[in-house]
Amino acid sequence: MSDLILTTFDWVPERPRGYVRDLRVRWALEEAGLPYRVESVPFDPRGPEHFARQPFGQVPWLTDGEMSIFESGAILLYLGERSEALMPAKASARAEVLQWVFAALNSMEPPFLAWLVLSFAKDPFTTDGAKAVASFRDKRLLHLEAVLIGREWLAGGFSAADILMTEALRLFDGSDVLAAFPACQRYVLRATSRPAFGKAHADQLAHFAAADATGARHQ
Repeated sequence: MSDLILTTFDWVPERPRGYVRDLRVRWALEEAGLPYRVESVPFDPRGPEHFARQPFGQVPWLTDGEMSIFESGAILLYLGERSEALMPAKASARAEVLQWVFAALNSMEPPFLAWLVLSFAKDPFTTDGAKAVASFRDKRLLHLEAVLIGREWLAGGFSAADILMTEALRLFDGSDVLAAFPACQRYVLRATSRPAFGKAHADQLAHFAAADATGARHQ
């Protein structure tokens, strides 16, 4: 079996630390107990080799021998082929996890990201368009709340779907959005209390802090 190599940026500014998407891959690898190492590419400039691996100039990507795969959701599905800690083998259980993987990536994360971008504005949520985004966000959360009231995890046991859904919900960190959705709030707390998340989160922070310590910082 070849070594798994996770590639992320060598450095990022303070605000996105703890949220860069290599975190969800680190988390999955820790849950699965799969050995891996981390390599870096420059945050800036991003050269041709970077775009050859990730056509949008983002991170992460995972290398497995001659195979290279980008997009965190795709990477988690790939890792799910290696570990039932991420994806069950039984077809019916697998289908349940898969539907929640795509729900996290397609139904939940896009409106949450739109809200996050708007929240950085000088006077957020004063326009009709911004208010519509906030309303849509809350409708999505209300539906998820109804699901999570009766479940510990989305699809039976903990799975790749819970990693992706938690990471979508963590976009509200530092806000009071989830206060109105206590089942969602408890779900995030359960997920982020897992040792694998704790290690992945600490490792990402240490990775970027190391660049600060060596003076390899970018303006």
